[in-house]
Amino acid sequence: MKIGPKYKIARRLGAPIFEKTQTAKYGLSLARKEKTAKFKRQKSEYGQALNEKQKARFSYGMSERQFKSYVDKAAKAANPSLKLFQLLESRLDNALFRSGLAKTRAQARQLASHGHFNVNGKRVTVPSIQVKVGDVVGWRGSERLNQLGADSAERMKAQAAPAWLEASAEKREATVVGEPAYAKGEQVFDLGTVIGFYNR
Repeated sequence: MKIGPKYKIARRLGAPIFEKTQTAKYGLSLARKEKTAKFKRQKSEYGQALNEKQKARFSYGMSERQFKSYVDKAAKAANPSLKLFQLLESRLDNALFRSGLAKTRAQARQLASHGHFNVNGKRVTVPSIQVKVGDVVGWRGSERLNQLGADSAERMKAQAAPAWLEASAEKREATVVGEPAYAKGEQVFDLGTVIGFYNR
């Protein structure tokens, strides 16, 4: 999915939702802009809910149609916010990004769609498949020794994987050891508001 100008989108939504906007340089530029702003228009309740939805959707790099399909599935659960978070986090491309096997979610999607990764030893080409407890994701065969594989090993050593993933830099793979846990306030978006936006 082509997203567009990431800095402009992140500034409009008021959150560092893309990897390239999660830097000190971007934070300083955002602070300068807010300081020099003469008038900041207050968003309506609808506008605030739309903003939260867009932050979540762009964070995971999805089209509106894709994102809504996850919301529809989550809405049937006892805890829609938790279910939606688990569905989004358990995507293969996100697991690759969270474990450090890929630098960004966009890179993870591209590499996975080209068949550079295995899930439980089998080549996959669908970045949106759901990984579950016990699944092992990693580079295919000799590809773990190429430049991208070598880069990911260094990144995995420096990056802390979430509790539901166990990353091994030596093997260049990650094992799903639990389910993602959603805690309001730990993300740049509020999934409760997102669910409410679609239920309005």
